Amino acid sequence: MFFSDERKTFFKPLNGKYRGQVVDCLRTFYARLYSSLADYSRNFNREQIIEILEEAIARNPVFEEDEADEFAVSARSQREQANWILNQLLEHGWLERQMDEATLQSTYAFTRHGRLFTQPMVEASGGRFRTRHRNTRNTRNALQSFLDKGEVYDLLDAFEYSERIISDFSDVIAELDERKRQLVKEVESQQVVQRASDEFFDFMENRFMPDLAIRLSADSVEKYRDEISDLIGKAKRKRKEFKTRAEKDLRRAAPELIEDTKRSVYITILDGIDTRMHNASNIMLPALRQALNSFTRRADIIMRQLSYTNAGAQNQLHTLCEQLKQSPEEKQQAALKVAGKALSSLNIGFIDPDSLRLYAERKPRHVNSAIEEHIENDHESRKAMFVQTAVDLAFTFNSQKQRDYVIHALSDGHRIHSQNLPVGNAKELLMSAHIIELGSASANKFAFKITPTSNRVQTDYFEHTDEFTIELMQHV
Repeated sequence: MFFSDERKTFFKPLNGKYRGQVVDCLRTFYARLYSSLADYSRNFNREQIIEILEEAIARNPVFEEDEADEFAVSARSQREQANWILNQLLEHGWLERQMDEATLQSTYAFTRHGRLFTQPMVEASGGRFRTRHRNTRNTRNALQSFLDKGEVYDLLDAFEYSERIISDFSDVIAELDERKRQLVKEVESQQVVQRASDEFFDFMENRFMPDLAIRLSADSVEKYRDEISDLIGKAKRKRKEFKTRAEKDLRRAAPELIEDTKRSVYITILDGIDTRMHNASNIMLPALRQALNSFTRRADIIMRQLSYTNAGAQNQLHTLCEQLKQSPEEKQQAALKVAGKALSSLNIGFIDPDSLRLYAERKPRHVNSAIEEHIENDHESRKAMFVQTAVDLAFTFNSQKQRDYVIHALSDGHRIHSQNLPVGNAKELLMSAHIIELGSASANKFAFKITPTSNRVQTDYFEHTDEFTIELMQHV
């Protein structure tokens, strides 16, 4: 359980008015330990870490509850505040104190969970460079290395890289949506076309070109999907000895992947990589293209609207309205009459060709609204319909009646010739004439076998008719 022992109040330092200082203290100390500023040959004692925290506190305000006092100076001095923050981070499990048994000197470092939760804060600040667009190629390369060398750690790397493909797509889509909302918000508040266009082109040049363009071309999941699928197929077709050894190594190296003891971890990882590539290609990549298209379309619309708006003309119109407002009523009425005459005249100008759209012609829908008189059927028409219905019913039969008729004709036997079928009424005559249709009828255990004899015979009702034998068969 995460919230246990020293982590019961793990996130408490990130609440309250000093949360900004705490976050920057964590980021600064993380940079001194793990970034290019790190000096890996030294340990930080209390005096050194206090200096680092003082540096972060000096450039961060205190978030007061009252917005008017947001940048108020803390009641403590910077050194006192650094000591207080250090104690808070030690108490709640972000940092830990380590004792050197030889010199009896205390040093300070991140706890495991403190380092894991500080890393996203550092990455969110934008100070670190990440080659996020290489995860697809890294997946391919790790799979190829696994097939060549047989090291299961390469397979685990490929599994991890494939997971980052989905998360990277989600990050970029979220960033595009945030950029779109920020662009709209800034334009609504300032209405400055130059700033909006500068920020848009700055994003396209510094963010789109180095990352998104590569993701959609050189590192496109569609480009490497087939190649990765081939590598997965080769891994599944490896010899049994190879897969058995890989399964044992995987269960020993990554026991957390064992969900079911009877299920292969080796096959689970390969299927997981294949599924993630499928989702990245068929779901996330179209979503990224749609988000990028929406962002560029929104930016284009905003910049067009702002370019069409003449800021100078707006200011001049505002000035004229103010002058008219301060003028006497007689002068206002005279000016409004002159403006009304000017506006009432016909003004012919050229239309912007870009605003013209040619739509397909819609065919008008014809509706017959004529009212027709309902005519009652007379005696003769009702008589004709009755006769027609009676004839239809008299000469109608279904397959069930036809089966019953043949079974009755067979009596105790299993075979009969078509000309020997009994005819006692018109319906039996019709059923005997359509006897060949019985071949398609069958039941759960029985079926009829209709076999032509190639003979033509004469009956009481037909001069010439083909002869068939009807045999009742039982399913085995």
